[in-house]
Amino acid sequence: MEYNIKQGVELRKKTPEESEQFRVNLLRKHLSHAATSPFYRTKFSALGIVPEDITSLNELPSLPLTSRTDLDQNPNGFIAATPKEIVDISLTSGTTGMPVRIPYTKEDLDRLAFNETMAFWGASIRSHDTCLICVTLDRCFIAGLAYYSGLINLGAATIRSGAGQPARQWELIRQLKPTVLVGVPTFLLTIAQWAINHGFNPAEAGIRALVTIGEPIRQANFQQTPLGIRLTETWNATIYSSYGATELETGTCECDVGQGGHIHPELSIVEIVDEQGQLVPEGQSGELVFTPLGVQGFPLVRFRTGDIARLHSSPCSCGYHTPRLGPIEGRTAQRLKLRGTTLYPDSIFHVLQEIEQVKNSYVEVHNGFDLSDEVRVVVGCTAEVDLSEIEKLLQARLRVRPEVVAKDPAEVMKVMTEQGNRKPIRFFDYRKNKQYSNPTVSDSQ
Repeated sequence: MEYNIKQGVELRKKTPEESEQFRVNLLRKHLSHAATSPFYRTKFSALGIVPEDITSLNELPSLPLTSRTDLDQNPNGFIAATPKEIVDISLTSGTTGMPVRIPYTKEDLDRLAFNETMAFWGASIRSHDTCLICVTLDRCFIAGLAYYSGLINLGAATIRSGAGQPARQWELIRQLKPTVLVGVPTFLLTIAQWAINHGFNPAEAGIRALVTIGEPIRQANFQQTPLGIRLTETWNATIYSSYGATELETGTCECDVGQGGHIHPELSIVEIVDEQGQLVPEGQSGELVFTPLGVQGFPLVRFRTGDIARLHSSPCSCGYHTPRLGPIEGRTAQRLKLRGTTLYPDSIFHVLQEIEQVKNSYVEVHNGFDLSDEVRVVVGCTAEVDLSEIEKLLQARLRVRPEVVAKDPAEVMKVMTEQGNRKPIRFFDYRKNKQYSNPTVSDSQ
């Protein structure tokens, strides 16, 4: 299909009832194409699924779910394009298993660019903006390319800086005067801190918007995390959280209202399910399931992302009627049970962000007794801290008191990066009988 901003905005302002038939047609077309891949051809045939018989979006839950294990065991079974049609090959980060090859056709790249164009448009970024991209644009990583393509479509000036080297990033900010920064929250804060340490004031740099990826800057109630607050105040800018994953070829981004990432109605259908794969009531947390519409090279149907989130369908005050994806609250593989309380590592990291002396951190978990995990929190501190006070703060916020160990920040970072992953690992799972043998972190862009 042909994508343009004007039609995209009009579609997003339609009610779900008004856009229902349009989206049903897209779903049927997507399912028909997915059925040309070996995996879904076999799956649909065995279950007697005929894509042309779908008449309502309400029938989607009757289709089978697709797991990450399915991708790991048979990645080539999902390819629905010929080698001649494939123009780009990306890899998932491999932090929840072996990296999976994701082939993109020319149409897939156009679709991906439109996804980001509409995301930036919803975040009030326009052609007069200059955007500094501080995420990886190489190494088979898709996020940087997606952002870049979307900004080009939007007509905004784009600076392809990539990740790392805060001194270099600040020099680009001084010389080229960007109005928007795109990057991982902790790295954007690192850039600001470098500037402050060298006598500059980030709040006066002219940055009006921060588009973030990979780390939560909001809690489930949409209030900013301590990290989100620090970023907003330090840069004197509006912050937007975006979400995506390489295998989805689709993502979401917040608008100015900051009440969840708007789902692109022509590009995806999103569901939230419980542990048994059943839909949960709106506003209740569960596992995020994506059906990315219109993908040619690697079409997926009801893909279980492993991320925990909530879905909100009430109209947004920005004028869009599209459902909104709430902040990612954790991962199913990272669910912890500590002395009768269920929690996720992200809830621990949110508390640690309140402590100025804590520069970085990770969590280790081992099998415990009586169905309780043994959880150890390792914090990197540049100054002496009272570990008992940190434990008390964690207990006050989380109702449980994990063990806390302090180390030098450089030592902590070495542990988080020594496996060579694209993203630092913050959660090390040493429990037996878990799904993956490697330490797990989110595989989102």
